[in-house]
Amino acid sequence: MHEWDFAFLIDQRHFILQGLLGTLRLAVVSLVAGTVIGLVGATARLSGSAILRAVGTGYVEFFRNIPVLVQIFWLYFSIPILTGVQPNAYAAAAIATSLYAGAYLTEVFRSGIASIEKGQWDGARAVGFGHGMTMRYVVLPQAFRRVLPAFTNQVLEIVKTTSVASTIAYAELLYSAKLLSEQEFRPIEAYTAVGAAFILVLLPTSAIAGLMERRLARHG
Repeated sequence: MHEWDFAFLIDQRHFILQGLLGTLRLAVVSLVAGTVIGLVGATARLSGSAILRAVGTGYVEFFRNIPVLVQIFWLYFSIPILTGVQPNAYAAAAIATSLYAGAYLTEVFRSGIASIEKGQWDGARAVGFGHGMTMRYVVLPQAFRRVLPAFTNQVLEIVKTTSVASTIAYAELLYSAKLLSEQEFRPIEAYTAVGAAFILVLLPTSAIAGLMERRLARHG
């Protein structure tokens, strides 16, 4: 019978806190960069240019079909061989997760923009809006409302995906728990704390997104 003992987590709480901060830092950077990449990628996928559409499609298919762990390993271990420059663990993880997130967010934003009726575009052009103003004032506000559930799911996935950065010794939540479990010989308690920390972060995020959906639905 296992005797549960979480006392060491209180004594070593700075370890867990540092790991949590590392997770949030990586998640925020990946989310911001992935959102920018997703908007650019969606624009390319919906472009009238066959070349841009091909580039956008190639990017999405390439990064969606390679596991993010493989991408992190490739960046971290292959770049030093090819260039002689060793990226730090954070840089490799941030680039890989941003590109991975951007591929999925490209499709999220593309579906939202494509769902806007043709009459909306025609109406905007009829009152003198150019493409940029049409996107900013007519298309994107409506598209954001429609893709918010899918976007929220991707935000949650991005936060959880950061845990793979532990494989290259980036000091995020899972890596900190791994060090603690080896130091204290308490893997069950350490990894239970990781699960609890993710719940504490993701549940409020999901609740806020749900509140936004309801408010947008009322104002819509």
